[in-house]
Amino acid sequence: MDELVVRTKVFAEPETVYEFLLDFPRYGRYSEYLTEVRTLEGDGGPGTRYALRFAWWKLTYTAHSRVTGVEPPERIDWTITKDIDAGGCWRVTPHADDGGGEPTCTVALEVEFDPSSASSDALNLPRLVSFDWVLKKAIPLIRTEAERVVERAVTDLEGSRRDVELDVYVDSDRI
Repeated sequence: MDELVVRTKVFAEPETVYEFLLDFPRYGRYSEYLTEVRTLEGDGGPGTRYALRFAWWKLTYTAHSRVTGVEPPERIDWTITKDIDAGGCWRVTPHADDGGGEPTCTVALEVEFDPSSASSDALNLPRLVSFDWVLKKAIPLIRTEAERVVERAVTDLEGSRRDVELDVYVDSDRI
């Protein structure tokens, strides 16, 4: 499994961050390639299912995900339910009050996936384009997209844009 973790400090209450992250359909505004998020079933809790429509180059694809568990206000687990073995979580870690009065926490987007499990039948590829070529080009985009999502979520949570210092961990030679 390849792994990617993007984390940063957020100036907000952990409960506020957690509730914000439960509203998964808003993520479509944060990603360059995620064009639509539809809720198929549920309210953000375990069992909630989403259809995520991606568009990149000449390709479109709808991924299906499901929330597999929640631990308010610290964790939201999810999995992709078809075409690839992938999943992850949002993790919210409260910081101890330092007496400064401003609440803070760390938010992390953690993703694991197995590129070799990707189904070549999931895409309708143009002639002369191999599935391996698509994977080779698309997988490196995962890191920049994860970073973009975290940065834009922080802007919405804090109510203004700032330079967000990201801590990025990658366990993959493809990302």
